[in-house]
Amino acid sequence: MTEPRAISTPHAPAAIGPYSQAVVAAGLVHCSGQIALDATTGALVEGDVTVQTEQIFKNLRAVLEAAGTSFARVVKCNVYLVDMSHFTLVNEVYARHFPGASPPARATVAVAGLPKDVAVEIDCVALV
Repeated sequence: MTEPRAISTPHAPAAIGPYSQAVVAAGLVHCSGQIALDATTGALVEGDVTVQTEQIFKNLRAVLEAAGTSFARVVKCNVYLVDMSHFTLVNEVYARHFPGASPPARATVAVAGLPKDVAVEIDCVALV
């Protein structure tokens, strides 16, 4: 069995705490939650929950690629929403990144707050 390996890429925002962008272990990559930070500037992207969700998927794509995988190999996502009225808007963006008849398993939960007061955060697990 191989030891866990941290993933880091400059194409996704640096961690804003004591954690890795992702960790590969036992054939899976566990991606930390992403919020709508621009990897180049470190600033939050301006815009509504749809714009935030698009940036999150851009960030997740970069982390997955750094780990040697892609959205096609994602098996589980967790979506955290500050306002469940955004559920449909987030789903529209989400569906574009997981087209087809077999999207990954998912949980969506309402939370009291998220880092930097964003509206949405998403993490995922994928096969490597």
